Amino acid sequence: MSSTFLGIDVGTSAVKALLIDDDQRVLAQSSQPLQVSRPQPLRSEQNPSDWWDAVDAAVRSLRQTAPSDFATVAALGLSGQMHGAVLLDRDGSVLRPAILWNDGRAHAECDTLQRAIPDLGRIAGVPAMPGFTAPKLLWVALHEPRTFARIYKVLLPKDYVRWRLTGEFVTDCSDAAGTLWLDEAGRVWSEPILQASGLSSAQMPRVVEGSAQGGTLRADIAREWGLPSTVVVAGGAGDAAAGAIGIGAINDGDAFVSLGTSAQYFVSTSTYRPYPEAFIHAFCHALPGRWFQMAAMLNGASPLAWIASLLRESDIDAMLTRVAVSYRGPGDVIFLPYLAGERTPHNDPYARGVFFGMNADASAETLVQAVLDGVALSVAEAQDLLLQAATRVDRVAAIGGGSRSRFWMQILANALDRPVVLYREGAQGPAFGAARLAQLAVTKRSVEEVCSVPAVAETIEPEPGLVDAYRAAGQKFRRLYRAVKEEFRS
Repeated sequence: MSSTFLGIDVGTSAVKALLIDDDQRVLAQSSQPLQVSRPQPLRSEQNPSDWWDAVDAAVRSLRQTAPSDFATVAALGLSGQMHGAVLLDRDGSVLRPAILWNDGRAHAECDTLQRAIPDLGRIAGVPAMPGFTAPKLLWVALHEPRTFARIYKVLLPKDYVRWRLTGEFVTDCSDAAGTLWLDEAGRVWSEPILQASGLSSAQMPRVVEGSAQGGTLRADIAREWGLPSTVVVAGGAGDAAAGAIGIGAINDGDAFVSLGTSAQYFVSTSTYRPYPEAFIHAFCHALPGRWFQMAAMLNGASPLAWIASLLRESDIDAMLTRVAVSYRGPGDVIFLPYLAGERTPHNDPYARGVFFGMNADASAETLVQAVLDGVALSVAEAQDLLLQAATRVDRVAAIGGGSRSRFWMQILANALDRPVVLYREGAQGPAFGAARLAQLAVTKRSVEEVCSVPAVAETIEPEPGLVDAYRAAGQKFRRLYRAVKEEFRS
């Protein structure tokens, strides 16, 4: 009897789950929404129990949709939002709401950590920034010392779910990389950085490779889901690395842009190549002996959803169609898309969105195109930093919800001056990559066979007449940020 494989992605806005067969055909999919709490400015939190409830609901939905295929699950893989801080006491109780990747409260603590470990960017792959886990724990130690004193384990979001599934404290190299506590070259916890955070490796989960086994399903969970307790839970991956696994971006130079809530410009590398000067992330990949460089932007497709809501546009596709009709290149209105602050290249949690250059002729369509241009120019700025790091990019794939708009992907190709490749299965995202890692964990199939590149749906070439126009718009875009940077703090 052939086996099936389950992939679960613990995202920020939703938990997504899918079921694939031996040939990686998607048999069923499910999505359960999540809410983010913003109790104060710069703060972003979720309750870990909400992740577990959403995972349980998503898995039960798959079982209902495809009961016979679900019954043959041999392994499951986990993907998740990176950098979140889940704090457990010795009894396994959650000590406080999880502090998320887009939380900016720990800005001062970054300076503290950087002073304690001057070579942090070379060891951990990137300088300290508020979104990472380590500064968050310094903030908890300073502002919530009683909570800090009770910490038994620090887990990442997907690994909290793993603990609920298996009873084991385990993470994978790619997700551990985003804590700032990992020695990226050695793929082990860095005791000096942990000590500078007031912690020890005993409070960390065990680190495994993403394609390795990271536990088996607890007997009670297996009974509730109608599965055998022999189901393996793979190491899995942080969402960026899981997305790469899903589209076969595993070899040196393989590149893609992910446009979800946030955005990543990801390039696989065969060696560890830190470039902290430009806030480029150099992290472990989800497969042994592989790393990646990444520009991480906190604002991906979310500004488009925001402007649609602001304009009371319920049909985003129809809205984009209207904008595309009059498209002639970059618009006169510039939009800084920093609604949630920004990581690469600014490391600025105070940055905010700005429309600049409007006159009385500005319309709803003007604002929408400015948003599309602004996100594309932000990605182009990230590409320039990757090129400065001697990373060659000949073409770039696109995944995530934003990639479903061909019009937006044409703007992106123009702004990057690179062909943009769209895959037929590109929208499946990190959950699909997690399912592939599950398959690797229990089969003898090769990495190259399992992590193949999907069929290409279309390659969008940059329009020669517009490349220079976007290059000029990009210079104006960057000058605008520099001009208003100090005003954000005030």
